[in-house]
Amino acid sequence: MSLDYLEPSRKTQAAQEALSEGVNPLFDPDAIRWEDEVGIGHIVNRRIIELDPLPTPAQILTDYPLDQAARDLVISSRESIRQVLQGEDDRLLVIVGPCSIHDPKAALEYAQKLAALNEQLEDRLLIVMRAYFEKPRTTMGWKGLINDPDVDGSHKIRKGLVLARRVLLSILGTGLPAATEFLEPTSPQFTADAISWGAIGARNTESQVHRQLASGLSMPIGFKNATDGDVGAAIDSCFTASRQHTFFGINHEGRASAVQTLGNPDCHLVLRGSSHGPNCEPKSVSDAMNQLREGMPTGSAAAHGLIIDASHGNSGKDELRQAALVEELAERIAAGEPGITGIMMESFLEGGNQSAAPLSELTYGQSITDRCIAWPRTAELLQTLAQAVESRRQEVKPPTQ
Repeated sequence: MSLDYLEPSRKTQAAQEALSEGVNPLFDPDAIRWEDEVGIGHIVNRRIIELDPLPTPAQILTDYPLDQAARDLVISSRESIRQVLQGEDDRLLVIVGPCSIHDPKAALEYAQKLAALNEQLEDRLLIVMRAYFEKPRTTMGWKGLINDPDVDGSHKIRKGLVLARRVLLSILGTGLPAATEFLEPTSPQFTADAISWGAIGARNTESQVHRQLASGLSMPIGFKNATDGDVGAAIDSCFTASRQHTFFGINHEGRASAVQTLGNPDCHLVLRGSSHGPNCEPKSVSDAMNQLREGMPTGSAAAHGLIIDASHGNSGKDELRQAALVEELAERIAAGEPGITGIMMESFLEGGNQSAAPLSELTYGQSITDRCIAWPRTAELLQTLAQAVESRRQEVKPPTQ
């Protein structure tokens, strides 16, 4: 089944018919609404089909809390990531996992495999599992587990919030920290306590809303370069997010609030390539680091190093090219190339991808968004990266006195 997200539902068709007749789609003749009481019932919500109240973040976090082990893991892994970004820890940060999570069972199986391998590699790699629940769309398409958990266009967001929360708890239960991309400005209130590393995507790197959001998040945040390859916008974001801001938001009770932040000093750059091709070769890394050192305070995470996303524009979303690029990066890391503090890989149980469809119609463990590297190849690449870190340690080892 191939989903057509442009096809209107019956509810949408009914709303369009009501609107064409001059009736508010939300109008209920038997209900007394505040819009009618203040005389704006025929002015507002003309294009809103439904307003479905969600549980508050406090309710979700109370019903699905982190246990003590998970809390300790989030705290320690955030600090470890900060130390890697600052150069205080010489491990390589590796953010790896599915492009997006659509099947909680497959996500847990992947996490268990990754956790088992992590036990062998954690002295050289700081592995964080991708747990992406919100997907930005260039035009239309599946928007992620939170927005459409049944992958059928029904958009059961309440169910999606609970599923995302449960997936995060299961990942943390394996001993792995989790990473995600923050897309909606209010959704982090439901999940951010379980996240150790966050991303602001290429489409949002110039967004004031997302810069403000990052300034108040409690974990390191990577800003990706813009889709056209512009690195300056992401550097501006790192600088802006490191400063204090006041903006509109919600608190954990779901109440509209004026949010005042301290600023986030652990923001950094992610090179993800562009519509014009890759930007991960040594010169691009060197040029980006020069710009970072000019634009960011000395001693900041961003001024020390950056993360290279081996997918997206750097590999043309081709999982075979992505794997080859990881091997190239491993060689450069082994040789001691400065500036590379981490890499990102898109990986799942099965390689490639498939069209979005309800779970029962899908190949188990295969991406429904970008193409991913299969697990066996991923395991090989992680071993290669660990060996590269070991070689780098020998390369930069100070001479014996």
